[in-house]
Amino acid sequence: MPMNPQFKKGVLELIVLESVCQKDMYGYELVEEVSQVIDVNEGTIYPLLKRLTNERYFETYLRESSEGPPRKYYHLTAAGILHRDLLAAEWEEFQEKVNAFLKGNK
Repeated sequence: MPMNPQFKKGVLELIVLESVCQKDMYGYELVEEVSQVIDVNEGTIYPLLKRLTNERYFETYLRESSEGPPRKYYHLTAAGILHRDLLAAEWEEFQEKVNAFLKGNK
């Protein structure tokens, strides 16, 4: 069943931050990782990566690739870790409230 686009938009940033928190990744690798949870494409991920980098949640560096030009990797900064932790806490609280509401109305 396809996910509501508004749900997807709201949680995408958290999923991207969490993915890079686990290990540094390059853009296309992130698209594949996030796609395991929600359906996204490069046109959705790259603008988000640019914004998060501009907001200093990510640092980038180039790493040589055996399959072509060097790849730009994203690394979570200390500010990025704090932002991810805040979003994760907000997500937990949000889903608990929604789940409690839904269970109370059955």
